[in-house]
Amino acid sequence: MKILTDEEIALRIDTPMFRLLSQTADAMGFEAYIVGGYVRDMMLERPSKDIDVVVVGSPAFLSESHQGGPGIALAREFSARLGRGAHLSFFENFGTAQVKWHHTQRIVDANGEAHTVHCEEEVEFVGARRESYSRNSRKPIVEDGSLHDDQLRRDFTINAMGICLNGPRFGELVDPFDGVYDLEDRLIVTPLDPDITFSDDPLRMLRCIRFATQLNFHIEEETFEALGRNAERIKIISQERISTELNKIMAAPVPSIGFVELQRCGLLALILPEVARLDIVEERNGRKHKNNFYHTLEVLDNVARKSDNLWLRWGALLHDIGKPASKRWDVQMGWTFHNHNFLGKKMVKGIFHRLKLPLDERLHYVEKLVDLHMRPINIADDEVTDSAVRRLLFDAGDDIDDLMVLCEADITSKNAQKKKGFLENYRLVRQKLVDLEEKDRIRNFQPPVDGAEIMRIFQIPPSREVGMLKTALKDAILDGIVPNEHDAALEFIKEKAREMGLHDASAPASA
Repeated sequence: MKILTDEEIALRIDTPMFRLLSQTADAMGFEAYIVGGYVRDMMLERPSKDIDVVVVGSPAFLSESHQGGPGIALAREFSARLGRGAHLSFFENFGTAQVKWHHTQRIVDANGEAHTVHCEEEVEFVGARRESYSRNSRKPIVEDGSLHDDQLRRDFTINAMGICLNGPRFGELVDPFDGVYDLEDRLIVTPLDPDITFSDDPLRMLRCIRFATQLNFHIEEETFEALGRNAERIKIISQERISTELNKIMAAPVPSIGFVELQRCGLLALILPEVARLDIVEERNGRKHKNNFYHTLEVLDNVARKSDNLWLRWGALLHDIGKPASKRWDVQMGWTFHNHNFLGKKMVKGIFHRLKLPLDERLHYVEKLVDLHMRPINIADDEVTDSAVRRLLFDAGDDIDDLMVLCEADITSKNAQKKKGFLENYRLVRQKLVDLEEKDRIRNFQPPVDGAEIMRIFQIPPSREVGMLKTALKDAILDGIVPNEHDAALEFIKEKAREMGLHDASAPASA
């Protein structure tokens, strides 16, 4: 990052949009400041479209023409000056307004060629305010306030910086809590006593860990200790809010950072106890099993390096949650976790339901990954047979590639030779998947003879016999006994039906 002077900041924001904001605020007698994430990201030299403007009223604000507060009043006038294409929205419950607009812009590329690009801009407006909280709610009592009051209510010093937009002070940084130095030191610190900050709005505890994860920052010592002291307060936060922050942690480049911090401060046991319970190692007769919590986080990071798919990352986080319930001691084998994939799959829906995560195909996708994640490992352990690979391809369907990413990420052995052997076997599995799919078209296949045709040929109603014939055909195709073709499949069905004593009504009558 670079600590910018006020003059350098002014150059960074010297755009038609910010100039129009400045002129509008000056004309109305308001002070206006860019605050929050946009300022933080500018200092970190990260792209950002998260533009929030805090507006401070002046005596002129008291006129009836400025109804709704200074933020809404400035938004209304700014939208009017933008003219056609600007869309103004009000959020009266929060005392905020939003202006969106589309425009075209001419840019010159590295080759000196000019292009017209279509841009969408968005600015959020709010009046400066002070807040106070009751013990049992994160919803504050809000009053008009000064810029300093507004900065005091911000969650972290790095989000409490403001840049003045008014003409004489255009580009001036207002940083009462030295947030710019915390950015330089890569620290997450609260502007107020962290116990007050987190107790007032417990969601800030998750935001604290989320920012540390996204930015790869450290949480300042006193701030971290306050997370532990206030962890129980997370119980007043809605599950939807919790899930939003968890998803942002999950989407970070190295999501394990967040889950380690959640576990260290005690929050994980309150919001995802199924994952927190993995953090244990038991020893018996000198034999220990690995710590499945840190193994899980290593798998999660491995997946994150390969894929931005949020739900694949959820699959990685939850793939071993069935291990505590399935753990057994065997005198010969030591610690075992038989059927942990099956038990884990059954737990996924409860977690998604509790966290208000989607209960649609995304849930089923994660359930499938958790259920099947041992299958490629078991295939790779043994001889890679066509039959086993066909069945894997049939059960995984279009999710086979993601399943293989998860399974390869699950190889966390520190034994280089063992790891190399697994990866080589997985390479063979992947090649078999390609070859068999091209040859047999197994992925998501529908048997070439369906139930309706079976009932017509044998003149039988829907029954157990129909299901038995369909299952026998599916198994024969997956085992490579019968090609995935209609005529061959029909002959197989007729032979099986004869064994079951069913009469082929389509056959010519004997003389």
